Amino acid sequence: MQNVVILGATGSIGASTLSVMACNSEQYKVFALVANTNVSKMLEICITHQPKIAHMVDAKAAFELKQQLPSHLNIEVTTGNDELLSLVSSSQVDTVMAAIVGAAGLPSTLAAVKAGKRVLLANKESLVMSGQLFIEAMQESGAQVLPVDSEHNAIFQCLSERSQLEIGRCDLAGAGVSHILLTGSGGPFLTSELSLLSAMTPEQACKHPNWSMGRKISVDSATMMNKGLEYIEARWLFNASPEQLKVVIHPQSVIHSMVQYRDGSVLAQLGNPDMRTPIAHCMSFPQRISSGVEPLDFFKVGQLSFLEPDFNRFPCLALAIEACKQGQEATTVLNAANEISVQAFLDGKIRFTDIARINEQSLMNTATHPLNNIDDILALDTQSRQYTLEAISKLN
Repeated sequence: MQNVVILGATGSIGASTLSVMACNSEQYKVFALVANTNVSKMLEICITHQPKIAHMVDAKAAFELKQQLPSHLNIEVTTGNDELLSLVSSSQVDTVMAAIVGAAGLPSTLAAVKAGKRVLLANKESLVMSGQLFIEAMQESGAQVLPVDSEHNAIFQCLSERSQLEIGRCDLAGAGVSHILLTGSGGPFLTSELSLLSAMTPEQACKHPNWSMGRKISVDSATMMNKGLEYIEARWLFNASPEQLKVVIHPQSVIHSMVQYRDGSVLAQLGNPDMRTPIAHCMSFPQRISSGVEPLDFFKVGQLSFLEPDFNRFPCLALAIEACKQGQEATTVLNAANEISVQAFLDGKIRFTDIARINEQSLMNTATHPLNNIDDILALDTQSRQYTLEAISKLN
């Protein structure tokens, strides 16, 4: 029986994780659930899954949850940053699902890694912001990091067993790998007229054709910044050079990613677009458990198609690839700027096409400095956010 902590329990990944655990209740126990402010959802899942601890990042939300939880469940309600870091580092915890969206997930995810936990990584920003620091902490503590993002999980499944055991320090060339092929659907605006993109609304941007996701990641999919962040994450997870990474648009989202080998072979991982599949794979690796997902029906799949990404349509993807080449400071700045600009778009303050314009401006103009520790990273993150907010205010 593994004790599991779910960071981001009220989000879509949290819900999928709880679903997989419910299918395999003899193997996994919900030790703690962590959320920010969503009291009603946390109350619901606490009553259903009865964790030992419910942690709310927001102190007011923690108070409200404590008032509403039935006393007979004996669920301890906690709040505070120190308490969260202690929770993920606890000797009672075996596995941590890291699914807090954005930069907010970095401190707790890194704490779990430093504590040597089995970390199921759904928070790509941890590697985007702190790749080198993250990998060094993982190697020092002996933590096992398993990629939950469907693309990285697919790549992981297509690698050799030796490479799977060398996350962060893979020798791709030595394993015969010529390219990692990172697939992406192209989002809801793949075929839209370029001239119409500036008028696209948040509601349109959040209507992903295949996946059910939160609003922020849905907008990132529409701009393909999500694929750019995954490109950076793949660079760190698989120790890949820019020459070894390629992005392929695959609108059907059936092939989740591929690995191309020197001998001409291409291995692909296929499945229905449901995050419970990679979650189940990570939870049970190297074994296999039920995910609750229907198997792929090839007679219903129909055509599989592939396109090269158009950087005129997806300038955010080009920005992320360039930032990856520049290094850790650039990717930290870009990630922070993107979080602010996407929220501004969702709030109706800027146009869809302004997201890339503001991100580029922040990337070019935010002063950077060497990142030697997490405090340096968070300071640069804050600096980039401030610059981006100023840029948005001037735009309006």
